[in-house]
Amino acid sequence: MTTVRFDDIAALTALVRPEFGPWSPAVTVGQPMIDAFAEMTGDQQWIHVDTARAARESPFGATIAHGFLLLALAPMLKKTPDLDIGGHGNALNYGLDRVRFLAPVTAGTALHGHTRIAAVEARPDGTMVTLNVAIHAVGNERPAVVFDWKILYRPQEQAA
Repeated sequence: MTTVRFDDIAALTALVRPEFGPWSPAVTVGQPMIDAFAEMTGDQQWIHVDTARAARESPFGATIAHGFLLLALAPMLKKTPDLDIGGHGNALNYGLDRVRFLAPVTAGTALHGHTRIAAVEARPDGTMVTLNVAIHAVGNERPAVVFDWKILYRPQEQAA
C-alpha cells in the first residue's frame, strides 16, 4: 500500500491517471438492507420493498436498491487497497458531482467499486482531492453508478 500525506501536492498529483485502481472488497445488497434503508428514509416505493409485486411487475424481475443507498455505500466501496491518504486532521465530504445511475441493482447483488484520483488542488484550508468513483455489480462491465467525489483533507488543528 502507498501512503501519501494529504499535503504532498506533488505526490498526489503524480497519482492522477486515467486508469482506475483495484477493486474494493465486495458488499452484498440484500433485501434486509434495502428494507432498512427504505424505513430510514421513508422511501417505501414498491419497486424497492414489495418483492412479490416486483417479481410480477418490475422490468428487472426483482426489487432494486435505492440509488441513494448505493451512494450511502460509497465510503465502503471507494476504499482501494493500494492507497492511503494520511497525515490529515479530518477529511470532509465536500460533495458529489456528475452522479449518474446507469444500471439497476437487484436485491442480492454483490457490489464492488474502484476509484482514480482525477484532480488535486491545494487550498488555504487543506487539500481538495477529486475522485472518480465507479460502483459495479461484481462481474458486470457496466457500472451501476458513477460520480465524482470531492474530499477536503484538512490539517491537524493547531494547539492554541
